[in-house]
Amino acid sequence: MKRILAAGAFLLALDLAASAYLYDLGVARTSKEFLKQDPRLAQTKNALAFKEGHAWLDKQPLETIEQTSFDGLKLRAYYLAAATPSNKTAILTHGYSSQGRRMGAFARYYHDKLGYNVLMPDARGHGSSEGQYIGYGWHDRLDLLRWIDVAAQKTGSGATLVLHGVSMGGATVTMASGEKLPAAVKAIVSDCAFTSAEEVLTYHLDRMYHLPPFPLMPSVSLMTKIRAGYSFDEASAIAQVRKAERPMLFIHGASDSFVPVEMVHRLYAACPTEKDLLLVPNAEHGTSIAIDPVAYERKVSAFLAKYAR
Repeated sequence: MKRILAAGAFLLALDLAASAYLYDLGVARTSKEFLKQDPRLAQTKNALAFKEGHAWLDKQPLETIEQTSFDGLKLRAYYLAAATPSNKTAILTHGYSSQGRRMGAFARYYHDKLGYNVLMPDARGHGSSEGQYIGYGWHDRLDLLRWIDVAAQKTGSGATLVLHGVSMGGATVTMASGEKLPAAVKAIVSDCAFTSAEEVLTYHLDRMYHLPPFPLMPSVSLMTKIRAGYSFDEASAIAQVRKAERPMLFIHGASDSFVPVEMVHRLYAACPTEKDLLLVPNAEHGTSIAIDPVAYERKVSAFLAKYAR
């Protein structure tokens, strides 16, 4: 019996240690060095369109805006007014371990080609926003609701708002689609979103460590619930999109091996509203706008011309 108890205690300690490691690796606000070594993200790092977009945005007269989240965090965003006064604003939500000022390629498209104002928040736990954890879109969706109010106030009466997110930002706007959105929000663009935190993290647990989900995923999820206030199964874009009421455009790189392509098909199938889908050949994760900017911009422009007039 003592041996059984000792073995059980050892396994429990091992599970807790591994869970703490994975929490720090994937959820806590820490340096994500493993992303820099991931060959699946090479397109993102090397794409000329992103480098040009960053350089362009760095030269723009950005206004810094701050607000307080529902749980008391100071959040920050960057606002770029349209060259000619406009009632249209795009809210751009960035991906995991990124920040609002890294959305230059998307901001340039909306600002220069569509004549939009652009609002680029730093998600909680990212950039210059406060927060000690990454929300995988779940708490971020509530932060986004507040940024929607900010954008509507900045834009004024008759505001037309578009939500456009990439990667975790795509999951954020998809999760927000299931909330009661103000009438000013006319359309949502979800680029390479995952179906849920639980599914995408289970996928990476297998890809990175060749481990099954049990018992680590339940343990890390519980640790996240205790430390960050949400569990992985709560952070579900696919559950939220089933409640969507706004037109949605789903985009995914056909060669995405970071967020599996099958996830966009499931999100698209679950969405009950007017919707469209663009798969970009040869595009890895988050690079569709860089790999085929003509097809990307044509699809988004046509979608917004129809639903965000």
